[in-house]
Amino acid sequence: MQPRITLITLGVDDLERALRFYRDGLGLATPGIVGEEFEEGDGAVVFFDLRGGLKLGLWPRRCLANDANLPLAAPSATELSLAHNVASREEVDEVMAQARQAGATLTKPAHETFWGGYAGYFQDPDGHLWEVAWNPAWEVEE
Repeated sequence: MQPRITLITLGVDDLERALRFYRDGLGLATPGIVGEEFEEGDGAVVFFDLRGGLKLGLWPRRCLANDANLPLAAPSATELSLAHNVASREEVDEVMAQARQAGATLTKPAHETFWGGYAGYFQDPDGHLWEVAWNPAWEVEE
C-alpha cells in the first residue's frame, strides 16, 4: 500500500449542523451538501478541500455504518483525533477561540506542552476531537 490518504470522512448526527460548524464557524470552503438527489437517501454528503489534495467529508453516521455494513454504534471521542498544526502560539489561541465561538467544546485549553510546543483540544458538535498545536520543530506552510 502506498501511504496516501485522500479523504477523511467524519460521521455526523446532523449534517446541516456539522456543515454550519465547519463552513460558517471555522471558515472551510465547500459547495455545501451534495448528493441529496439519490433516492436511497445515503448520498447526502459535504466535502471540504484541504491542503495537499486532501479532502474532509461529512456524512451521516447511519449512512457510513450502512455503507460499511456495520451496526450503528455509540460514538467515542478517544478513538481518533485530527490535528491542525499552526505556525505560532498565537495562532493556536486564535483557532481555539474560533472553534469555541463556532460551537466547539474546549476539552483542554491551549497550554505549554511537555515536548516544547503549545497545544489544546476541542470537540466539534458531533464529538470529534481536534488538536490545535504549534510545534517549534515543524515548519508550517502558510
